[in-house]
Amino acid sequence: MTAPLIDPFARAITYLRVSVTDRCDFRCVYCMSENMTFLPKKELLTLEELDRMCSTFIGLGVQKLRITGGEPLVRRGIMGFFRSMTRHLDSGALKELTLTTNGSQLHKFADDLYAAGVRRVNVSLDTLDEAKFADITRWGRLKQVLNGIDAAQKAGLRVKINAVAVKGFNEDELPGITEWCAARDMDLTWIEVMPMGGDIETDSRLGQYWSLKDVMATYGESYTVTELPDNTGGPARYVRLEETGQKIGFITPLSHNFCESCNRVRLTCTGELFMCLGQEDNASLRDALREHQDTEEPLRQAIRAAIEHKPKGHDFDYSRQKQDGQMSRHMSHTGG
Repeated sequence: MTAPLIDPFARAITYLRVSVTDRCDFRCVYCMSENMTFLPKKELLTLEELDRMCSTFIGLGVQKLRITGGEPLVRRGIMGFFRSMTRHLDSGALKELTLTTNGSQLHKFADDLYAAGVRRVNVSLDTLDEAKFADITRWGRLKQVLNGIDAAQKAGLRVKINAVAVKGFNEDELPGITEWCAARDMDLTWIEVMPMGGDIETDSRLGQYWSLKDVMATYGESYTVTELPDNTGGPARYVRLEETGQKIGFITPLSHNFCESCNRVRLTCTGELFMCLGQEDNASLRDALREHQDTEEPLRQAIRAAIEHKPKGHDFDYSRQKQDGQMSRHMSHTGG
């Protein structure tokens, strides 16, 4: 039962993204509603249960663990969980422990994260304009995030900026964000808006969709762009801008999907396993976890059964000016 996790399409599952909370101190417009109703705390897996769950996945071959939210660093006691996961880094079973964050709490936890074995963090940041930042995050303060990035780099963490490409919002900032990242030796990844959350009948993402094909073309007007063969098994495709030497990533679920190499699954803070970000199918692992305290075998079996239902790919599609494959759940539910 320790054989690796292989899905029906012969893809090895080695990457687990874990949402430790659905709560966040921002309300980014493409991620959640302004007036969110969050889960009662009693429905969330405890940190001890998250430890058991993640440890079981690691025992089945997961080598990369990314902690997400909501905003993972707003969960009370979360650093205890990170420190607990350090043992899997020390044993060599886990190759990387990392997180995606909005950066608001990094000034508090950067040193502790480094001490726990985290070496890289992804910070979500779509604009360097203070007013626009407040607008797209609704509740966020840009200065707090910039201070967090400073703290992370000072602690020795490698920072990558994730920017969602939003039409009519940050198109004019592409040169500025790129140059800012280059000056700070930070890689940058652009992400297409995905059709998730909101009112499916009335809240369309079509108006926000800025194809990364256009972003790539814009780079080609000002830089010498070299495509890179980098393949981490993840969704990003990479280029290098020769003038700055920096690596730029493109996550393109709409204009060019990346499903053929998908090596990941997503666990929610309530113990639901989503085998695909762009499908509604999921499997609850909570009962298998809670009803069998003395053995991990039922949980292993539940995980394997879920992986057998991992689909070939998602159905996101904005073609022909219609919005197909939209998910009713908000992005924050599965942690991106």
